[in-house]
Amino acid sequence: MKQFDEISAADTQRFHESYVQSPLCRAMTNVLYKNSVKDVSFRPASLQNTQFQYSVDLPTLEVTDQMHSGRCWIFSALNLLREQVAKKCNLEKFELSQNFISFWDKFEKVNYFLESIISLADRPVDDRLLTYVLSSGIEDGGQWDMLVNVVEKYGVVPKSAMEETHQSSNTSDMNHLMNAKLRQYAAKLRAAAKDGKDLQQMKQEMLAEMYRFLCMCCGEPPKQFDFEYVDKDKKYHMVRGLTPKKFYEEYVGLNLRQDYISIINSPTQDKPFYQTYTVDYLGNVADGQPVHYLNLPMEEMEDLVVRQLKDGELVWFGSDVGHLGDRDKGLWCTECFDLDGTFGMDFSMTKAERLDCRESAMNHAMVITGVNLDEKGKPTKWKIENSWSDKHGDKGYYQMSADWFDNFVYQAVVSKKYLSAKQKAALETKPVHLNPWDPMGTLAD
Repeated sequence: MKQFDEISAADTQRFHESYVQSPLCRAMTNVLYKNSVKDVSFRPASLQNTQFQYSVDLPTLEVTDQMHSGRCWIFSALNLLREQVAKKCNLEKFELSQNFISFWDKFEKVNYFLESIISLADRPVDDRLLTYVLSSGIEDGGQWDMLVNVVEKYGVVPKSAMEETHQSSNTSDMNHLMNAKLRQYAAKLRAAAKDGKDLQQMKQEMLAEMYRFLCMCCGEPPKQFDFEYVDKDKKYHMVRGLTPKKFYEEYVGLNLRQDYISIINSPTQDKPFYQTYTVDYLGNVADGQPVHYLNLPMEEMEDLVVRQLKDGELVWFGSDVGHLGDRDKGLWCTECFDLDGTFGMDFSMTKAERLDCRESAMNHAMVITGVNLDEKGKPTKWKIENSWSDKHGDKGYYQMSADWFDNFVYQAVVSKKYLSAKQKAALETKPVHLNPWDPMGTLAD
Protein backbone atom coordinates (compact mmCIF):
# COMPACT_ATOMS: atom_id res chain seq x y z
CA MET A 1 0.00 0.00 0.00
CA LYS A 2 1.24 3.50 -0.88
CA GLN A 3 2.62 5.51 2.04
CA PHE A 4 0.08 8.18 3.01
CA ASP A 5 1.13 11.84 3.11
CA GLU A 6 1.04 13.31 6.61
CA ILE A 7 -0.38 16.61 7.91
CA SER A 8 2.55 18.83 8.85
CA ALA A 9 2.77 21.55 11.51
CA ALA A 10 3.05 24.10 8.72
CA ASP A 11 -0.21 22.78 7.29
CA THR A 12 -2.11 23.15 10.55
CA GLN A 13 -0.71 26.68 11.04
CA ARG A 14 -1.96 27.66 7.58
CA PHE A 15 -5.38 26.12 8.27
CA HIS A 16 -5.54 28.02 11.59
CA GLU A 17 -4.87 31.31 9.85
CA SER A 18 -7.53 30.67 7.23
CA TYR A 19 -10.06 30.06 10.03
CA VAL A 20 -9.27 33.06 12.28
CA GLN A 21 -9.15 35.44 9.30
CA SER A 22 -12.67 34.48 8.16
CA PRO A 23 -15.52 36.68 9.50
CA LEU A 24 -18.02 33.97 8.52
CA CYS A 25 -16.16 31.30 10.50
CA ARG A 26 -15.97 33.50 13.58
CA ALA A 27 -19.68 34.36 13.40
CA MET A 28 -20.81 30.79 12.79
CA THR A 29 -18.65 29.47 15.63
CA ASN A 30 -20.66 31.68 17.99
CA VAL A 31 -24.04 30.85 16.42
CA LEU A 32 -23.50 27.06 16.31
CA TYR A 33 -22.46 26.95 19.96
CA LYS A 34 -26.12 27.02 21.04
CA ASN A 35 -28.11 26.30 17.87
CA SER A 36 -28.63 23.32 15.57
CA VAL A 37 -27.37 23.32 11.99
CA LYS A 38 -30.94 22.97 10.70
CA ASP A 39 -32.18 25.97 12.68
CA VAL A 40 -29.25 28.13 11.59
CA SER A 41 -29.48 27.21 7.89
CA PHE A 42 -33.29 27.35 7.62
CA ARG A 43 -34.62 29.87 5.09
CA PRO A 44 -37.92 31.33 6.42
CA ALA A 45 -38.71 32.91 3.06
CA SER A 46 -39.17 29.43 1.59
CA LEU A 47 -42.23 28.77 3.77
CA GLN A 48 -44.49 30.73 1.42
CA ASN A 49 -44.07 27.87 -1.07
CA THR A 50 -44.79 25.10 1.45
CA GLN A 51 -48.46 25.55 2.25
CA PHE A 52 -50.27 22.24 2.80
CA GLN A 53 -52.59 22.74 -0.17
CA TYR A 54 -52.69 20.52 -3.27
CA SER A 55 -54.50 20.40 -6.60
CA VAL A 56 -54.78 16.60 -6.32
CA ASP A 57 -55.52 15.54 -2.71
CA LEU A 58 -56.87 12.07 -2.00
CA PRO A 59 -58.88 11.59 1.22
CA THR A 60 -57.21 9.12 3.57
CA LEU A 61 -57.53 7.83 7.13
CA GLU A 62 -55.64 9.14 10.15
CA VAL A 63 -51.90 8.53 10.22
CA THR A 64 -50.38 5.62 12.11
CA ASP A 65 -47.33 5.36 14.37
CA GLN A 66 -44.58 2.79 13.86
CA MET A 67 -43.18 3.77 17.28
CA HIS A 68 -39.57 2.73 17.94
CA SER A 69 -39.29 0.28 15.07
CA GLY A 70 -38.05 0.21 11.49
CA ARG A 71 -41.29 -1.16 10.03
CA CYS A 72 -42.04 1.83 7.79
CA TRP A 73 -42.40 -0.41 4.71
CA ILE A 74 -45.05 -2.47 6.51
CA PHE A 75 -46.92 0.51 7.93
CA SER A 76 -46.95 2.37 4.62
CA ALA A 77 -48.11 -0.68 2.67
CA LEU A 78 -50.86 -1.48 5.16
CA ASN A 79 -51.88 2.20 5.20
CA LEU A 80 -52.44 1.81 1.48
CA LEU A 81 -54.28 -1.51 1.75
CA ARG A 82 -56.52 -0.44 4.65
CA GLU A 83 -58.17 2.18 2.43
CA GLN A 84 -59.76 -0.69 0.50
CA VAL A 85 -61.23 -2.09 3.71
CA ALA A 86 -62.43 1.34 4.85
CA LYS A 87 -64.23 1.98 1.56
CA LYS A 88 -65.83 -1.45 1.48
CA CYS A 89 -67.00 -1.26 5.10
CA ASN A 90 -67.72 2.50 5.22
CA LEU A 91 -65.28 3.11 8.09
CA GLU A 92 -63.98 6.36 9.60
CA LYS A 93 -61.10 4.70 11.44
CA PHE A 94 -59.31 1.45 10.71
CA GLU A 95 -55.89 -0.18 10.85
CA LEU A 96 -54.59 -3.51 9.65
CA SER A 97 -52.33 -5.36 12.09
CA GLN A 98 -48.74 -4.37 11.51
CA ASN A 99 -47.69 -6.83 14.21
CA PHE A 100 -49.21 -9.72 12.24
CA ILE A 101 -47.20 -8.91 9.11
CA SER A 102 -43.97 -8.17 10.98
CA PHE A 103 -44.26 -11.45 12.95
CA TRP A 104 -44.40 -13.54 9.77
CA ASP A 105 -41.79 -11.37 8.07
CA LYS A 106 -39.34 -11.94 10.90
CA PHE A 107 -40.06 -15.65 11.07
CA GLU A 108 -39.57 -16.02 7.33
CA LYS A 109 -36.37 -13.97 7.56
CA VAL A 110 -35.06 -16.44 10.16
CA ASN A 111 -35.51 -19.25 7.66
CA TYR A 112 -34.02 -17.13 4.87
CA PHE A 113 -30.97 -16.37 7.03
CA LEU A 114 -30.46 -20.02 7.96
CA GLU A 115 -30.80 -21.13 4.35
CA SER A 116 -28.25 -18.46 3.37
CA ILE A 117 -25.80 -19.76 5.97
CA ILE A 118 -26.27 -23.33 4.75
CA SER A 119 -25.69 -22.28 1.14
CA LEU A 120 -22.50 -20.45 2.16
CA ALA A 121 -21.23 -23.10 4.58
CA ASP A 122 -18.17 -23.84 2.47
CA ARG A 123 -17.05 -20.18 2.32
CA PRO A 124 -14.13 -18.97 4.47
CA VAL A 125 -15.15 -16.96 7.49
CA ASP A 126 -13.84 -13.70 5.97
CA ASP A 127 -15.68 -14.17 2.66
CA ARG A 128 -17.36 -10.85 1.80
CA LEU A 129 -20.81 -12.32 1.09
CA LEU A 130 -20.79 -14.48 4.22
CA THR A 131 -19.57 -11.53 6.26
CA TYR A 132 -22.39 -9.41 4.87
CA VAL A 133 -25.04 -12.01 5.74
CA LEU A 134 -23.67 -12.44 9.27
CA SER A 135 -23.27 -8.71 9.87
CA SER A 136 -26.74 -7.85 8.57
CA GLY A 137 -28.59 -10.58 10.43
CA ILE A 138 -32.28 -9.75 10.35
CA GLU A 139 -33.73 -6.29 10.91
CA ASP A 140 -37.10 -4.54 10.78
CA GLY A 141 -36.66 -3.20 7.24
CA GLY A 142 -37.98 -4.66 4.04
CA GLN A 143 -39.00 -4.12 0.44
CA TRP A 144 -42.30 -3.99 -1.42
CA ASP A 145 -41.89 -7.46 -2.93
CA MET A 146 -41.14 -8.86 0.52
CA LEU A 147 -44.42 -7.38 1.76
CA VAL A 148 -46.25 -8.98 -1.14
CA ASN A 149 -44.66 -12.35 -0.34
CA VAL A 150 -45.92 -12.24 3.24
CA VAL A 151 -49.41 -11.06 2.30
CA GLU A 152 -49.79 -13.73 -0.38
CA LYS A 153 -48.68 -16.50 1.99
CA TYR A 154 -50.32 -15.40 5.24
CA GLY A 155 -52.98 -12.80 4.43
CA VAL A 156 -53.78 -9.82 6.67
CA VAL A 157 -55.89 -9.22 9.78
CA PRO A 158 -57.45 -6.15 11.45
CA LYS A 159 -55.36 -4.63 14.20
CA SER A 160 -58.03 -5.77 16.68
CA ALA A 161 -57.14 -9.38 15.85
CA MET A 162 -53.45 -8.93 16.71
CA GLU A 163 -52.60 -5.78 18.64
CA GLU A 164 -49.16 -4.29 19.11
CA THR A 165 -47.00 -5.45 22.02
CA HIS A 166 -44.17 -3.56 23.67
CA GLN A 167 -41.65 -5.66 21.73
CA SER A 168 -43.34 -5.20 18.35
CA SER A 169 -43.36 -1.42 18.85
CA ASN A 170 -39.89 -1.25 20.42
CA THR A 171 -37.87 -3.76 18.46
CA SER A 172 -34.26 -3.02 19.43
CA ASP A 173 -33.90 -5.56 22.25
CA MET A 174 -35.85 -8.25 20.40
CA ASN A 175 -33.75 -7.80 17.26
CA HIS A 176 -30.52 -7.90 19.26
CA LEU A 177 -31.46 -11.21 20.89
CA MET A 178 -32.66 -12.71 17.62
CA ASN A 179 -29.42 -11.84 15.86
CA ALA A 180 -27.37 -13.20 18.76
CA LYS A 181 -29.19 -16.52 18.38
CA LEU A 182 -28.90 -16.50 14.59
CA ARG A 183 -25.14 -16.05 14.74
CA GLN A 184 -24.97 -18.84 17.29
CA TYR A 185 -26.98 -20.98 14.87
CA ALA A 186 -24.60 -19.99 12.07
CA ALA A 187 -21.61 -21.21 14.07
CA LYS A 188 -23.34 -24.53 14.79
CA LEU A 189 -24.42 -25.02 11.18
CA ARG A 190 -20.94 -24.28 9.83
CA ALA A 191 -19.38 -26.73 12.28
CA ALA A 192 -22.00 -29.37 11.49
CA ALA A 193 -21.45 -28.93 7.74
CA LYS A 194 -17.81 -29.91 8.19
CA ASP A 195 -18.92 -33.06 10.02
CA GLY A 196 -21.47 -33.97 7.34
CA LYS A 197 -24.48 -33.69 9.68
CA ASP A 198 -28.13 -33.18 8.65
CA LEU A 199 -28.35 -29.39 8.47
CA GLN A 200 -32.04 -29.31 7.56
CA GLN A 201 -32.97 -31.24 10.69
CA MET A 202 -30.93 -28.80 12.75
CA LYS A 203 -32.68 -25.92 10.98
CA GLN A 204 -36.10 -27.27 11.93
CA GLU A 205 -35.14 -27.27 15.60
CA MET A 206 -33.84 -23.74 15.27
CA LEU A 207 -37.02 -22.57 13.57
CA ALA A 208 -39.14 -24.07 16.34
CA GLU A 209 -37.12 -22.23 18.97
CA MET A 210 -37.36 -18.91 17.12
CA TYR A 211 -41.12 -19.36 16.61
CA ARG A 212 -41.52 -19.71 20.36
CA PHE A 213 -39.35 -16.64 20.91
CA LEU A 214 -41.41 -14.53 18.51
CA CYS A 215 -44.66 -15.67 20.11
CA MET A 216 -43.36 -14.63 23.51
CA CYS A 217 -42.40 -11.21 22.15
CA CYS A 218 -45.28 -10.46 19.78
CA GLY A 219 -48.04 -12.97 20.52
CA GLU A 220 -49.07 -15.83 18.26
CA PRO A 221 -50.76 -14.84 14.99
CA PRO A 222 -54.43 -15.84 14.76
CA LYS A 223 -55.45 -18.58 12.38
CA GLN A 224 -59.09 -17.50 12.57
CA PHE A 225 -60.86 -14.44 13.97
CA ASP A 226 -64.12 -12.47 14.05
CA PHE A 227 -64.34 -9.07 12.34
CA GLU A 228 -66.43 -6.71 14.44
CA TYR A 229 -66.98 -3.06 13.50
CA VAL A 230 -69.38 -0.09 13.47
CA ASP A 231 -69.56 1.86 10.20
CA LYS A 232 -69.95 5.61 9.58
CA ASP A 233 -73.72 5.24 9.78
CA LYS A 234 -73.39 3.75 13.29
CA LYS A 235 -74.48 0.35 12.02
CA TYR A 236 -72.97 -2.65 13.83
CA HIS A 237 -71.43 -5.55 11.88
CA MET A 238 -70.03 -8.93 12.92
CA VAL A 239 -68.41 -11.36 10.50
CA ARG A 240 -67.34 -14.59 12.18
CA GLY A 241 -64.78 -17.24 11.39
CA LEU A 242 -62.52 -15.38 8.94
CA THR A 243 -59.03 -16.59 8.13
CA PRO A 244 -56.31 -14.01 7.36
CA LYS A 245 -56.20 -14.98 3.69
CA LYS A 246 -60.00 -14.96 3.40
CA PHE A 247 -60.10 -11.50 4.99
CA TYR A 248 -57.63 -10.22 2.40
CA GLU A 249 -59.58 -11.72 -0.47
CA GLU A 250 -62.93 -10.30 0.67
CA TYR A 251 -61.97 -6.92 2.10
CA VAL A 252 -58.80 -5.86 0.25
CA GLY A 253 -58.90 -7.84 -2.96
CA LEU A 254 -55.96 -6.25 -4.79
CA ASN A 255 -53.76 -8.51 -6.89
CA LEU A 256 -50.46 -7.01 -5.82
CA ARG A 257 -48.24 -9.46 -7.68
CA GLN A 258 -49.98 -9.34 -11.02
CA ASP A 259 -51.11 -5.72 -11.24
CA TYR A 260 -48.30 -3.67 -9.68
CA ILE A 261 -44.62 -3.08 -10.37
CA SER A 262 -41.84 -1.50 -8.36
CA ILE A 263 -40.06 1.19 -10.36
CA ILE A 264 -36.80 2.81 -9.30
CA ASN A 265 -34.78 5.84 -10.33
CA SER A 266 -31.08 5.05 -10.05
CA PRO A 267 -29.19 7.24 -12.56
CA THR A 268 -25.84 5.52 -12.01
CA GLN A 269 -23.70 4.14 -14.84
CA ASP A 270 -23.99 0.57 -13.56
CA LYS A 271 -27.80 0.62 -13.91
CA PRO A 272 -29.01 1.58 -17.41
CA PHE A 273 -32.63 2.73 -17.67
CA TYR A 274 -35.32 0.43 -19.15
CA GLN A 275 -33.74 -2.59 -17.50
CA THR A 276 -35.00 -4.73 -14.62
CA TYR A 277 -32.93 -5.54 -11.53
CA THR A 278 -32.98 -7.80 -8.52
CA VAL A 279 -30.82 -7.85 -5.39
CA ASP A 280 -29.13 -11.07 -4.31
CA TYR A 281 -29.73 -12.32 -0.76
CA LEU A 282 -32.47 -9.73 -0.26
CA GLY A 283 -35.66 -11.46 0.72
CA ASN A 284 -37.80 -13.04 3.42
CA VAL A 285 -40.06 -15.84 2.12
CA ALA A 286 -37.76 -18.53 0.71
CA ASP A 287 -40.38 -19.74 -1.75
CA GLY A 288 -41.60 -16.23 -2.59
CA GLN A 289 -40.78 -13.99 -5.53
CA PRO A 290 -37.44 -12.14 -5.53
CA VAL A 291 -37.20 -8.37 -5.39
CA HIS A 292 -37.90 -6.98 -8.85
CA TYR A 293 -37.29 -3.38 -10.03
CA LEU A 294 -37.66 -1.52 -13.31
CA ASN A 295 -35.25 1.42 -13.58
CA LEU A 296 -36.76 4.50 -15.26
CA PRO A 297 -35.79 8.15 -15.76
CA MET A 298 -37.16 10.45 -13.05
CA GLU A 299 -39.54 12.29 -15.39
CA GLU A 300 -41.18 8.98 -16.28
CA MET A 301 -41.42 7.94 -12.63
CA GLU A 302 -43.09 11.27 -11.81
CA ASP A 303 -45.52 10.90 -14.70
CA LEU A 304 -46.59 7.41 -13.62
CA VAL A 305 -47.07 8.51 -10.01
CA VAL A 306 -49.12 11.57 -11.03
CA ARG A 307 -51.35 9.51 -13.33
CA GLN A 308 -52.07 7.02 -10.57
CA LEU A 309 -52.89 9.81 -8.10
CA LYS A 310 -55.21 11.48 -10.63
CA ASP A 311 -57.10 8.19 -10.86
CA GLY A 312 -57.63 8.26 -7.09
CA GLU A 313 -55.08 5.63 -6.10
CA LEU A 314 -52.35 6.05 -3.48
CA VAL A 315 -48.67 5.35 -4.18
CA TRP A 316 -46.19 3.49 -1.94
CA PHE A 317 -42.64 4.81 -2.30
CA GLY A 318 -39.11 4.65 -0.85
CA SER A 319 -36.76 7.61 -0.26
CA ASP A 320 -33.87 8.94 1.80
CA VAL A 321 -35.34 11.11 4.56
CA GLY A 322 -31.96 11.83 6.13
CA HIS A 323 -31.41 14.95 4.02
CA LEU A 324 -32.82 18.47 4.24
CA GLY A 325 -35.84 17.75 6.38
CA ASP A 326 -37.65 19.54 9.20
CA ARG A 327 -39.54 16.98 11.28
CA ASP A 328 -41.54 19.48 13.32
CA LYS A 329 -42.81 21.34 10.26
CA GLY A 330 -43.21 18.10 8.33
CA LEU A 331 -41.10 19.25 5.39
CA TRP A 332 -38.53 17.72 3.08
CA CYS A 333 -37.40 20.63 0.98
CA THR A 334 -34.08 21.52 -0.65
CA GLU A 335 -35.12 25.18 -0.86
CA CYS A 336 -35.70 25.42 2.92
CA PHE A 337 -32.03 25.05 3.86
CA ASP A 338 -28.98 27.09 2.83
CA LEU A 339 -26.06 24.94 3.95
CA ASP A 340 -23.70 26.40 1.35
CA GLY A 341 -24.29 29.93 2.56
CA THR A 342 -24.23 28.97 6.23
CA PHE A 343 -20.78 27.40 6.07
CA GLY A 344 -19.33 28.95 2.95
CA MET A 345 -18.90 25.46 1.52
CA ASP A 346 -20.18 23.67 -1.57
CA PHE A 347 -22.22 20.59 -0.57
CA SER A 348 -23.59 19.85 -4.05
CA MET A 349 -23.57 16.33 -5.50
CA THR A 350 -25.56 14.74 -8.29
CA LYS A 351 -28.01 11.99 -7.45
CA ALA A 352 -25.72 9.45 -9.11
CA GLU A 353 -22.70 10.69 -7.14
CA ARG A 354 -24.60 10.40 -3.86
CA LEU A 355 -25.54 6.81 -4.65
CA ASP A 356 -22.10 5.77 -5.88
CA CYS A 357 -20.29 7.36 -2.92
CA ARG A 358 -22.79 6.08 -0.33
CA GLU A 359 -23.91 9.57 0.65
CA SER A 360 -27.54 8.56 0.05
CA ALA A 361 -29.71 5.45 -0.15
CA MET A 362 -33.29 4.44 0.56
CA ASN A 363 -34.08 4.40 4.27
CA HIS A 364 -37.80 5.12 4.65
CA ALA A 365 -41.08 4.11 2.97
CA MET A 366 -44.25 6.19 3.00
CA VAL A 367 -47.40 6.80 0.93
CA ILE A 368 -48.00 9.61 -1.56
CA THR A 369 -51.58 10.87 -1.15
CA GLY A 370 -51.53 14.08 -3.17
CA VAL A 371 -49.64 16.40 -5.48
CA ASN A 372 -49.80 20.05 -6.52
CA LEU A 373 -49.48 20.61 -10.27
CA ASP A 374 -48.55 23.89 -11.95
CA GLU A 375 -50.11 25.34 -15.11
CA LYS A 376 -48.07 22.94 -17.25
CA GLY A 377 -49.10 19.91 -15.19
CA LYS A 378 -45.70 19.57 -13.51
CA PRO A 379 -45.43 18.70 -9.79
CA THR A 380 -44.43 21.51 -7.42
CA LYS A 381 -44.95 19.62 -4.11
CA TRP A 382 -46.20 16.27 -2.88
CA LYS A 383 -48.44 15.29 0.04
CA ILE A 384 -47.11 12.38 2.10
CA GLU A 385 -48.78 10.07 4.62
CA ASN A 386 -46.07 9.20 7.11
CA SER A 387 -46.09 6.70 10.00
CA TRP A 388 -44.45 8.85 12.68
CA SER A 389 -47.67 9.69 14.57
CA ASP A 390 -49.79 12.83 14.23
CA LYS A 391 -47.45 15.01 16.29
CA HIS A 392 -45.60 16.60 13.35
CA GLY A 393 -46.41 18.32 10.09
CA ASP A 394 -50.09 18.58 9.19
CA LYS A 395 -51.50 16.07 11.69
CA GLY A 396 -48.80 13.59 10.68
CA TYR A 397 -48.97 14.35 6.95
CA TYR A 398 -45.74 15.67 5.46
CA GLN A 399 -44.74 17.54 2.32
CA MET A 400 -41.92 17.04 -0.19
CA SER A 401 -40.84 19.71 -2.64
CA ALA A 402 -40.48 18.83 -6.30
CA ASP A 403 -36.70 19.22 -6.21
CA TRP A 404 -36.38 17.08 -3.08
CA PHE A 405 -38.50 14.39 -4.75
CA ASP A 406 -36.22 14.36 -7.79
CA ASN A 407 -33.08 14.08 -5.66
CA PHE A 408 -34.03 11.75 -2.83
CA VAL A 409 -36.92 9.54 -4.00
CA TYR A 410 -35.66 6.24 -5.39
CA GLN A 411 -38.64 3.90 -5.66
CA ALA A 412 -42.39 3.86 -6.25
CA VAL A 413 -44.99 1.15 -6.78
CA VAL A 414 -47.44 1.77 -9.60
CA SER A 415 -50.10 -0.13 -11.48
CA LYS A 416 -48.82 -1.81 -14.62
CA LYS A 417 -51.76 -0.40 -16.56
CA TYR A 418 -50.05 3.00 -16.66
CA LEU A 419 -46.86 1.71 -18.31
CA SER A 420 -46.09 2.75 -21.88
CA ALA A 421 -45.31 0.19 -24.57
CA LYS A 422 -41.60 0.91 -24.13
CA GLN A 423 -41.84 0.49 -20.35
CA LYS A 424 -43.81 -2.75 -20.69
CA ALA A 425 -41.16 -4.10 -23.05
CA ALA A 426 -38.46 -3.13 -20.55
CA LEU A 427 -40.35 -4.98 -17.85
CA GLU A 428 -39.74 -8.21 -19.79
CA THR A 429 -35.94 -7.89 -19.70
CA LYS A 430 -33.99 -10.45 -17.73
CA PRO A 431 -33.20 -8.96 -14.28
CA VAL A 432 -29.62 -7.93 -13.64
CA HIS A 433 -28.41 -9.25 -10.27
CA LEU A 434 -27.13 -6.58 -7.88
CA ASN A 435 -24.90 -7.23 -4.89
CA PRO A 436 -26.64 -7.44 -1.49
CA TRP A 437 -24.94 -4.20 -0.40
CA ASP A 438 -26.16 -2.20 -3.39
CA PRO A 439 -27.94 1.10 -2.47
CA MET A 440 -31.12 -0.22 -4.05
CA GLY A 441 -31.34 -2.84 -1.31
CA THR A 442 -30.89 -0.60 1.70
CA LEU A 443 -34.56 -0.08 2.58
CA ALA A 444 -34.48 -3.62 3.94
CA ASP A 445 -31.54 -2.96 6.27
